Amino acid sequence: MSQVLIQAGTKLLNALGRHSELIMQAYINGTVNEQDYSPKILEQLVQLGVLWRPDPQSELRLKSAVRTLLEGSLQDERNRTINANIGASLASLKTLAEHYKESLHYNKYNEAAAYMSDLTEHVYQLSESLSNSVRVMFSRINNEFGYVSSVDAKIRENELAQGQVTDLLSQLECFRFDELSEIAGSNRELRHLLVVSLQQRFSKAAQELSVVQARLLDLLGRFREFRGRTRLLKGYLLHMEQQPDFVPGNYANLTHVPVLFNQTASITKPASVDVNSVEHEEDYHSMVASLSHIHKRQGQQEAENKQQDIDVTEQSTVALEKDPLQAAVEEYFCDVIDSGQPKTALTYYQEKALSFDKEVWIYQVIGGYQALADQEKQFFALDPHGENDKTYTGNFYINDITLGLR
Repeated sequence: MSQVLIQAGTKLLNALGRHSELIMQAYINGTVNEQDYSPKILEQLVQLGVLWRPDPQSELRLKSAVRTLLEGSLQDERNRTINANIGASLASLKTLAEHYKESLHYNKYNEAAAYMSDLTEHVYQLSESLSNSVRVMFSRINNEFGYVSSVDAKIRENELAQGQVTDLLSQLECFRFDELSEIAGSNRELRHLLVVSLQQRFSKAAQELSVVQARLLDLLGRFREFRGRTRLLKGYLLHMEQQPDFVPGNYANLTHVPVLFNQTASITKPASVDVNSVEHEEDYHSMVASLSHIHKRQGQQEAENKQQDIDVTEQSTVALEKDPLQAAVEEYFCDVIDSGQPKTALTYYQEKALSFDKEVWIYQVIGGYQALADQEKQFFALDPHGENDKTYTGNFYINDITLGLR
């Protein structure tokens, strides 16, 4: 294993030395000019983890680990202000976005381009940081914490990973896309960086972290089960060491079997009817005779039922009465037609001193109007009165209804 790591590290360092100019150009400019370099070299650096492409439409950039190494070695204070904490990174993004908007406002296009370059680097580094965090979590889960030997150590690592996932989820709550959208305004580049790119990375990271959390809980249950079985086995081995002459008893012959060994349900032996047994012949005859008797008795009952006469009496008519609420609505419509003047539902309700619930009355008026045929609807005009909800847009509360003629 060590030899493999040495070879991989040597290959990476050799690539950094051979392509140092390309790497420094990417560090200074923020991106790689792919036309100046061979596609084979670029692909090799991507596979080594030196370069990466945030999305298919973006240009190649330096990995955050390589950039951090260069920033620490070169003591580049301008770029070392980038913080891995999501809250601090978002604060830096907002500050750079305001600088960029101010530079555009005063027509300082060179400064605006520099701020946009820094802002783009911050956004992609934050996205890469989230991706790396999730990737590390999945890597630790896929090998089931194989870098530690004991089950207790695996449980501790699992609890540590769960704490890290919880911290990441709490940090994701720092994202306020409504605020970022307000900062971006109508600027297309800012909206692409602060809203589209970050929201895609946020949604993907949240989904992946939920999967990670579920798998961690499943692994924790398995590890605890292993630990319980291991303790049981160790206890049995310790008992055998202390009492080497111990011999398990024949628990199957005991009247009261200990609960530890009495785990299976009782088994019923297979059985079948032996119709050739002479001993049961009399029982078979009595069973058959009783069955025949029941059959004959059922036949007699059916015959008696067939002989009975069927008396047909005159069906009584059923009178369908209209619901009082529906009748009141019809009278309301007729009153509007007779008067020719529009009238609200609650005004008619008070004039007639109706006893229905006001809300039910308004609902029934609306339902009565909707139940009219299309030809009849065109003679009436129904205007609702109410107010919009103060908190949620699109919700309109109806307080009264005016019914009139067109």
